[in-house]
Amino acid sequence: MAAASARWNHVWVGTETGILKGVNLQRKHAANFTPSGQPRREEAVNALCWGTGGETQILVGCADRTVRHFNAEEGTFLSQRYCPGGEGTFRGLAQADGTLITCVDSGILRVWCENDKEASSDPLLELKVGPGVCRMRQDPTRTHVVATCGKENALKVWDLQGSEEPVFRAKNVRNDWLDLRVPIWDQDTQFLPGSQKLVTCTGYHQVRVYDPVSPQRRPVLEATYGEYPLTAMTLTPEGNSVIVGNTHGQLAEIDFRQGRLLGCLKGLAGSVRGLQCHPSKPLLASCGLDRVLRIHRIRSPRGLEHKVYLKSQLNCLLLSGRDNWEDEPQESQEPNQVPSEDTETDELWASLEAAAKRKLPDLDQTQGALQRRKKKKRPGSTSP
Repeated sequence: MAAASARWNHVWVGTETGILKGVNLQRKHAANFTPSGQPRREEAVNALCWGTGGETQILVGCADRTVRHFNAEEGTFLSQRYCPGGEGTFRGLAQADGTLITCVDSGILRVWCENDKEASSDPLLELKVGPGVCRMRQDPTRTHVVATCGKENALKVWDLQGSEEPVFRAKNVRNDWLDLRVPIWDQDTQFLPGSQKLVTCTGYHQVRVYDPVSPQRRPVLEATYGEYPLTAMTLTPEGNSVIVGNTHGQLAEIDFRQGRLLGCLKGLAGSVRGLQCHPSKPLLASCGLDRVLRIHRIRSPRGLEHKVYLKSQLNCLLLSGRDNWEDEPQESQEPNQVPSEDTETDELWASLEAAAKRKLPDLDQTQGALQRRKKKKRPGSTSP
């Protein structure tokens, strides 16, 4: 049943246990998809992106450096390819003109021929974008342009059809009031629609806007939020503000035109790992280490719309952009098959309950033993 109804899932979530979860918000139902049938932490899902043909295919980047093609219509894995080079996990996946773009922690960005599934094939292009990469993001309007940023790795914009040097390299802000260098820690970046500007969020709770067209390479606008590192960011449907999340589960909407706080969202209990707004509806999907997928309404009335507990730590998500969320045909109800992860959880709780029963003595038996001891003791006798 999970495979048959996969096309009607609203959110796809990648977990730390290597499971791709499809969530249907109308049914409050989550289905697990794994290529091997069993969850494996060695195959933790670190990056997700839509494949060719709209939202019918998903590219799944795993910790073992494989990229799997998943059919979102049928709920099956089609193929996979191994993408070596560099160290660390995937920090970004993208597709452009029949090619696959990958980037890892150590700063190796590679472009692969998508049709060639052989593991021994060489990449079409390799760029060294600098170590400590936190995010690689593709420009949605110019698919051959990507941006990278990281820790002590300032924002850079790359044209994959041009030279091997970045077309824009951001410059660090000026020294602070003590004339000390300000450290760089850009956690996420987004391309602003209708322009070449980019916005970043940092591990030092800052939101910055860069304009590659302007003569200065420093930020043209900067705003701060909270006291904790910002870990994820997404653009709102209007394109005039961003929503950021930090390590303490706090969400806030910031207008990057004026640098002011527009509002906050509550509900998260752990570090935010993934954020994405619906392209046309005022909805925000968020996930993190508290293992809960949440859908917030970001326009009045603000508030929590859906909440689904998914049992595993969540790393990333993809939100479906279709408008007709409620247009799902009524299918015949079949017996639900319990996933392997649910079976393991049930067995764990059963073992804990059995251990608790063995350790706790029966209260009636304990009271009866005390009464028998009192009867055996002779009345009026005293200890010597």
